[in-house]
Amino acid sequence: MSPERGKWDGMWAIVRFNWPFYAVALGLGLTGIFAGSQPAVIETGTLLVFGSGYFLLGSLGVSHWVYDCSELYRWSWLERILKDTPTGNMLLCHSGFDEASAALRVKFPSPQFRWRVLDHYDPAIMTEASIRRARKLFPPTPGTEPANFGQWPVGSASMDVIFGLLAIHELRTHAERAAWFAEARRCLAPGGRVVIAEHVRDAANLLAFGPGFLHFHSVTAWRKSWEAGGLTSDRHFRITPFVRVFVLN
Repeated sequence: MSPERGKWDGMWAIVRFNWPFYAVALGLGLTGIFAGSQPAVIETGTLLVFGSGYFLLGSLGVSHWVYDCSELYRWSWLERILKDTPTGNMLLCHSGFDEASAALRVKFPSPQFRWRVLDHYDPAIMTEASIRRARKLFPPTPGTEPANFGQWPVGSASMDVIFGLLAIHELRTHAERAAWFAEARRCLAPGGRVVIAEHVRDAANLLAFGPGFLHFHSVTAWRKSWEAGGLTSDRHFRITPFVRVFVLN
């Protein structure tokens, strides 16, 4: 995506990647409005209208808040992290949709910062239709390197900062995530940091996204994965109630 984000770009991207869900919700809402005019099914109609309206307004409102209005893509939180972290060699890993590297290259330009971008997309294990749509709409940026999530073409102890931003949750099993973290540990230079930003499976995301929150992993699951990979948590904080940032060493 362009480093210059429009005021609705984040929310609109969510709609484009997940449009069948929103189409179904809209259809149910319209069905509920019709059903609500029939005395025999007025309660069902009311439930459909309320449920679809809550999903549409809630999830889209939260998406707009997180991706368009918060500090997530303004990077002030990242500047605070990097104040006490060696910088130079920077690595961004994503799982088929790269919405950060262009902006990060502008925010942290060369020659002071040397960037590499790895794409872990594997259609055999990342079967979500939303990923395929995102990848079709936004192909990998020039210079992106395809890389298996558990075997990176990166030298050991060579990276000062490794980013996984709203991407590593696409590794669905503990073993896959542990393998990713093990590679991050291998590639991390002394004093470096791994920065993970993710929605997590918690009450806030349940309220925002309904059953869709099951696509995220719990904090406990994340901790088990990075500890299995040989990393420890340096600090963590929230960007809005819905996204957490974990800084690992």
